[in-house]
Amino acid sequence: MSSAVRVLCLSLLVLLGVAPAANAAEGWALAPAGGGRPSFYGEGAPGTVLEDAVSVTNRGAVPVTVRLRGPGVTLADGTLRVPGRTRADIPFTVTVPAADRTVEIVARDADDRERSVRIRLRVVLPELSALTVEHVAVRGDRIAYELVNRGTTTLVPKLAVRADGLFGRPVLDRAPRTLPVDLPPGSRTKLTEPWPERPALDAVDVRLTVTAGGGASDTAQVSVRFVPWGAVAGAAGLLAAVVAVFAVRRRRRRRRRRPYDGEVADAERPLVQAELTGAGT
Repeated sequence: MSSAVRVLCLSLLVLLGVAPAANAAEGWALAPAGGGRPSFYGEGAPGTVLEDAVSVTNRGAVPVTVRLRGPGVTLADGTLRVPGRTRADIPFTVTVPAADRTVEIVARDADDRERSVRIRLRVVLPELSALTVEHVAVRGDRIAYELVNRGTTTLVPKLAVRADGLFGRPVLDRAPRTLPVDLPPGSRTKLTEPWPERPALDAVDVRLTVTAGGGASDTAQVSVRFVPWGAVAGAAGLLAAVVAVFAVRRRRRRRRRRPYDGEVADAERPLVQAELTGAGT
């Protein structure tokens, strides 16, 4: 094989090897504007509006027309024509949702070829400590209640309990102590507090005070009356029996004083006498 033929074959091989790479390099691409980012990332409180821009790069010599869309994304241009060897930057806005979310901006050309780029949105909530104590009730020898974390941070609550009797004297007074629970944001937890030494007969106002880090606190109160119903029932039964005995005795005395039927006293009997008129028969 002559040297000229060898050079021609080598040139063809080089061209065949380079052509696919050149074809692959041509076309168009979609990426975050500014370069250096494979995708978008944004964070903020729910409802925060974020601004950025996406780039459509046409590497070919022929103009390309693309349509862009994205759920929750507002684009400055939904359809645009990008000349050859040109890059176009399209501004857009996106609103931070209530929870972490990933969306995509999708671009499609006239031949239905698609490119996409992701937007990862992270919710950042301001630190807020807030809680409430609810549904306080005395059941048996326990105080039932519910704690609700209404803030954005996990709370470790402390509980103080006080109960004042009928005359204002405390029948229960417990200093604040840390509860063995963690309250995640938005959680509701049912708890009980033992009270084995509760009074047998009294009218009591029970007050629960709950505190936690960050200044979170709340107080709830319930009024309850303690009555020994067994003793009351026994006393009521005894009283009813005494009243019944007196009633029977009273009826008997009345019957003894009442005269017999058909009996009329002599003083009350009418005197019947014949009347002389002087008329002859």
